[in-house]
Amino acid sequence: MHYNKQPLSLADQINILKQRGLIFGDEQKALTILNYISYFRLASYWRVMEVNSHPHIFRQGSRFESVLELYNFDMELRALVFNAIQHIEIAARTKINQHFAITYGAFWFIDATLAANPGLYQKNLDTLRTELNRSHDDFILEHFRKYDSPDFPPSWKTLEVASFGTLSKLYKNMNNFNVMKRVARDFDMPQHEYLRSWLESLTVVRNCCAHHARLWNAHFPVRPKMTPRMRQKWITDFSFPDDRLYPQLCCITYWLNSINPANTFVKEFKALLAKYPTVNPLQMGFTRNWQNEPLWQ
Repeated sequence: MHYNKQPLSLADQINILKQRGLIFGDEQKALTILNYISYFRLASYWRVMEVNSHPHIFRQGSRFESVLELYNFDMELRALVFNAIQHIEIAARTKINQHFAITYGAFWFIDATLAANPGLYQKNLDTLRTELNRSHDDFILEHFRKYDSPDFPPSWKTLEVASFGTLSKLYKNMNNFNVMKRVARDFDMPQHEYLRSWLESLTVVRNCCAHHARLWNAHFPVRPKMTPRMRQKWITDFSFPDDRLYPQLCCITYWLNSINPANTFVKEFKALLAKYPTVNPLQMGFTRNWQNEPLWQ
């Protein structure tokens, strides 16, 4: 089918929504909002209010102001989660480098004998080279002015400019499970498989935050590996959908607790829910009794 729909004015956008049953408390304010937040960005938040996906009729009593509440909640949630993952990323970068550099030296990440998959090894090096070439950090520029061999700076410099995704792939492709396990144990995880899985899944969440994608009721293609047995406070109810936000937030909370037991993530998240009482945690995959879990108390 050929796409032949034409762009609509802001007033026409509001009229279509009204025809479908969405109530506007202040149309002038809605015009101002749609002038800065696109129709299709907001559409992701009003779809939960629709009776059906075609012809997009809204449930009785659905309000544009409720759409904005969901949108603002999601925006603040992304900021909270992005900040949390920033602490995790820095700690993971530090610990991975510490253990592998002490064991194998400054250039462990370019040692092909340590790679489980030769193809991924080469892709990781190509990505690292690209990330180094676009870096304007003083310590990288000064290194290349002074040294021309090896091709890469030592790991404690190179990993500082590597993305979270690259860091995850480097760790995933190492073949010394004993060193990988030592990194995981520093974060109170039972095995390296969990650290590897959490790195991969939180990379996706981090990218959602960085690119302003919907987080609140999203379905995630990469799911963290879960276990009923952890070394510190954890959860007991695993009757949640594993592709939603709740298991991701559990991983973030546990990981933050291992880095800094005095962190305020749980407190801030609960305060955010209190600020937006119309938001239903079940839409994020939360269990009904999540607040009684040891991890969330």
